[in-house]
Amino acid sequence: MRQGRLYVISGPTAVGKGTLCEEILKDSDDFVLSISATTRKIRSNEKEGISYYFKSKEEFEDMITRQMFLEYAKVHDQYYGTPKSFVENMRKEGKNILLEIDTQGGLQVKKNDSEAILIFIAPPNLETLVERIHRRGTETEEEVQKRLKNAALEFSNMDKYDYMVINDDLATAKNELKNIFCAEKLRIKNNIDLVEEFSERTKYYD
Repeated sequence: MRQGRLYVISGPTAVGKGTLCEEILKDSDDFVLSISATTRKIRSNEKEGISYYFKSKEEFEDMITRQMFLEYAKVHDQYYGTPKSFVENMRKEGKNILLEIDTQGGLQVKKNDSEAILIFIAPPNLETLVERIHRRGTETEEEVQKRLKNAALEFSNMDKYDYMVINDDLATAKNELKNIFCAEKLRIKNNIDLVEEFSERTKYYD
């Protein structure tokens, strides 16, 4: 069975990463969303193994010691991380994994899994991004400025990613994402079993 691939999806706040991931998952059974582990308390609308893998601080730190994460970070005194086991198991089943994460986490993933494909979702321009953040109306001006400061960090890591998709029009961005998935599926290195089969069966014709 052909192994699945790990796609890291990053980009600044309000760029539409989550919506694009939802669209891909809605259209294809070959994709799954990565499930993170966390030490924060479970909420009433969440389920173990679906929303997150909920761990105690001691369990999480033991997993860190045993190098069981592709990446992890501590945010507001709580740990969040991507377990290697989930990604490995899904890939063995032929599933492609979408991991929506910031660029710092994405670069950690790439360091620990060189086969991961990093995709940066960008706005058409900075003005559009600022407008989208303000349009949500859910943050104070101070929070908006914090979001933009975080966006600057995301943009500073763009050049370390493999692909960029500009999300100006959702349908176009979705189609471009699918083109990336198709290109990766057709890479020789991702079809090595078939390459070896052809080589073996035709070696007598040399």
